[in-house]
Amino acid sequence: MHANPQPDEPGALHLVALDPDHPGFRDQEYRLRRDAIARQALAYRGAGPVPDVDYTEAEQGVWREVRGRLDELHTRLAVSWVQADAGGLNLSKERVPTFADVNTALSTRTGFRLRPVAGLVEGTEFLRQLGGGTFLATQYLRHPSRPHYTPEPDALHELVGHAVMLAHQDYAELHRSFGLAAHRARTQADRQRLDRLYWRTMEFGLVEEAGQPRALGAGLLSSVGELERIDGEARLEPFEIEAVLEQGYDPTTYQPTLWVLPPRELLAATLMPILESLAPG
Repeated sequence: MHANPQPDEPGALHLVALDPDHPGFRDQEYRLRRDAIARQALAYRGAGPVPDVDYTEAEQGVWREVRGRLDELHTRLAVSWVQADAGGLNLSKERVPTFADVNTALSTRTGFRLRPVAGLVEGTEFLRQLGGGTFLATQYLRHPSRPHYTPEPDALHELVGHAVMLAHQDYAELHRSFGLAAHRARTQADRQRLDRLYWRTMEFGLVEEAGQPRALGAGLLSSVGELERIDGEARLEPFEIEAVLEQGYDPTTYQPTLWVLPPRELLAATLMPILESLAPG
């Protein structure tokens, strides 16, 4: 669901509503900054390059801190093609890349583009946009008090996680397939199962590589906390379709169970029949 103006604490009216347990809930400077970035996203109508966000030095510092730690963890825990070139996007380690520059690179590689949104988007609408090569993405940075985890997508998540995946032809095509399936799905139950499948594969999936589980999903690639839990607190399970489709999930906390998918060369063959069964062509 898009962020809308609504009161979420006494005496305050914000464009972006935050839960009371959000790390930035009582930080009025952060709240106003989120509102300003959201207004810019809402004003964009989709024509021409995405306008830049003039990030503050504090926001650039969050980017640098998290990027540096993620690079270390990717070397040990991420799929090899992410380690090699981060999808070929050459994302800066010092400053937040602009959506306009990332879109130029994506368009030549896979035809995808990022389109800014003010906040969370309803799951089915988010998936449907993928069918046309559009990825709805946020541009704000997570609160500096918790740089290693965010309870909602931010620019780090969108760029280091999703954009990197969308630059890889195989995964871009899987994203399009999810989007087309979301258009075909006829029942709310099937749309919910599609959402759960996407969450546990493209967001928090691992794949087998050289006999080891390696982080693939954007939620893993962009979160220091989630990556650190792969070889510790998280329970890793072989991909099991019934459990993946029928169990709900909580997007506001660390994922207790991560599912290990087959190797990359078998991934499409594993997921496409499931998408077809949920949303027949």
